[in-house]
Amino acid sequence: MESSRLIQTSHLVFLLLALSVSYVHCQATRVGFYSKTCPRAESIVRSTVQTHFRSNPTVAPGLLRMHFHDCFVQVIDDAKTQLEAACPGVVSCADILALAARDSVVLTNGPNWQVPTGRRDGRVSLAADTTNLPGFTDSIDVQKQKFSDKGLNAQDLVTLVGGHTIGTSACQFFRYRLYNFTTTGNGADPSINPSFLPQLQALCPQNGDTTRRVELDTGSQNRFDASFFSNLRNGRGVLESDQMLWTDSSTKTLVQRFLGVRGLLGLSFNVEFGRSMVKMSNIGVKSSNEGEIRKVCSTINGL
Repeated sequence: MESSRLIQTSHLVFLLLALSVSYVHCQATRVGFYSKTCPRAESIVRSTVQTHFRSNPTVAPGLLRMHFHDCFVQVIDDAKTQLEAACPGVVSCADILALAARDSVVLTNGPNWQVPTGRRDGRVSLAADTTNLPGFTDSIDVQKQKFSDKGLNAQDLVTLVGGHTIGTSACQFFRYRLYNFTTTGNGADPSINPSFLPQLQALCPQNGDTTRRVELDTGSQNRFDASFFSNLRNGRGVLESDQMLWTDSSTKTLVQRFLGVRGLLGLSFNVEFGRSMVKMSNIGVKSSNEGEIRKVCSTINGL
């Protein structure tokens, strides 16, 4: 069952926290880290993700957003089992996650990028740090501060939230926007397009199932593309924190640049997403004498 805080994350920005990877600037990751010690590492992860994706496409957004449902765990565990058979004690779980996230984007027609590897897994749990993840009601200022604390800027925020182009959210995380949000008008969040409101209300009735899943990028939930930003422009963002990217002037310009608005320097979502993912993953890594290579991804060695 997904925890509420993990469902609330804006994107993959703290993917590595799931494996307790704390950061220091002692050793840089690099593309091809396993080229000699485990040359099939990336292909093993890729083929494992592909296999699970064919049977359940929700694996892709699950990997991208740290949704710890059964398929997600099984993908990582399957890859780890194969890697331990091929190269015992060599490939970290943190690197498996980083590679699997990239591969999941590719499988949904998104961009490909080179993933620097060489991370080590932490020896202690940092589960409490998930309280520092962006929440679905956080203001843009709060979201930007949380990103800044991890070395990421406003453009990284907008870019990585764009990862919501694939996947879904449960009604419980946005239904409050649909009913009694205000005491005027129709009672809904005024940033919701009035023509979109009945659609959301039909999917999430006021006293309905709070666990029902709704696509975050209406009309394009299984395809990685920039339509998510078009939906924000049109008042069709599902999460309040997502729609704020358009209503807040400090991030609206960045959304417009992804949309190619005339008079602004355009941004390529595919290019920038890969760059921001690499930037996030290279904030820093454990030095060679810190951390460990876990034998089982969900458990610290020796437990």
